[in-house]
Amino acid sequence: MTTLSGMPVFDADNHLYETEDAFTRHLPDRYKNAIQYVQVKGRTKIAVGGKISEYIPNPTFEVVARPGAQEDYYRHGNPKGLSRRELFGEPIKAPPAFREPAARLKMMDEQGLDRTLVFPTLASVLEERMKDDPELMHVAIHSLNQWLYETWQFDYEHRIFTTPVITLPIVEKAIEELEWVVARGAKVVLIRPAPVPGFKGPRSFAQPEFDPFWEKVVEHDILVALHSSDSGYERFTNEWIGSNTEFLPFQPNAFRMLSSWRPIEDAVASLICHGALTRFPTLKIAVVENGASWVEPLQRSMKDLWKKMPQDFPENPIEAMRRAIHISPFWEEDFGRLAELLGPDRVLFGSDFPHPEGLSQPVKFAEEIKHLDEELVGKIMGGNLARLMNIENAALATAP
Repeated sequence: MTTLSGMPVFDADNHLYETEDAFTRHLPDRYKNAIQYVQVKGRTKIAVGGKISEYIPNPTFEVVARPGAQEDYYRHGNPKGLSRRELFGEPIKAPPAFREPAARLKMMDEQGLDRTLVFPTLASVLEERMKDDPELMHVAIHSLNQWLYETWQFDYEHRIFTTPVITLPIVEKAIEELEWVVARGAKVVLIRPAPVPGFKGPRSFAQPEFDPFWEKVVEHDILVALHSSDSGYERFTNEWIGSNTEFLPFQPNAFRMLSSWRPIEDAVASLICHGALTRFPTLKIAVVENGASWVEPLQRSMKDLWKKMPQDFPENPIEAMRRAIHISPFWEEDFGRLAELLGPDRVLFGSDFPHPEGLSQPVKFAEEIKHLDEELVGKIMGGNLARLMNIENAALATAP
């Protein structure tokens, strides 16, 4: 192992790249036209609901950015003003390890990585583009989950934990999906940090309407991951700049980036203010790939409001947050400070491998935080996540 004292590593944020049939292999015939791959000027694009999306420029993932291609950018910035293409460098052909679990497990052994959560990549394109058809959202997400289970399983060799998606517009169907994935070994589920679309309009998933779903989550003692996604907030920045584009994560600009963490801040604030964390005090929420820059300002605002209008909170908001919310910050952020804000048991390491903005060698991150107390490092690098998922945290990988 390349970690401090040989401690095991449980990565909270790895990704897979979907194949072209990931959404369609199990899609019922009557919905076949809901998701299509089409040719546009010689390039393959994905169309959702008859509308071509540029959300991911290359949705086939045959060629992808090199893992960790942007490490230097996130360490040192971009003083030369390089273009996105220059920052990403030359792409690579996606290896089997990005597509299926056996090859990924072999890669993990080479990296010295014991366990990891694996999130889909393109899946976040679905819900926002289907928000006007809640029934289709449930059908499409179930089709995706069938592919995930068939291709990756939800618990592969007790080392790769793939995260099925739960969409929430129709509560009864969300519960059915939760029961389906749990029965097949899921130990964590992915929920989009966004208002839930519905037949009567959007609403927060922390409202009492969703209590039957959260009750089942608690009953199964399953971890809920709020991973960054297309949360639909582009409509707000579009109004400021007079645009009508979809969310394009690979075409950022400064104005849009200033508000890029509002979705997760609002999602966590809603869980607290609307009482879901109080009604279900044993809920376990993991915030993944949403950074941590929003945490201290949110806590500061909630402290001020708690002082001025405690009657509007079901409990002390800081206590609720420190009890239930666990955060995997960006690798370049201050893990020690986050541990002070949330508590040492609430910080999770996530590498975002193999995405270009992540780390090329996840395990080596332990060296980045070796200045912290060694017990805290052990918790961050895997102990906390293992505890949340009721998994014995033992080193399993074979060092290269």
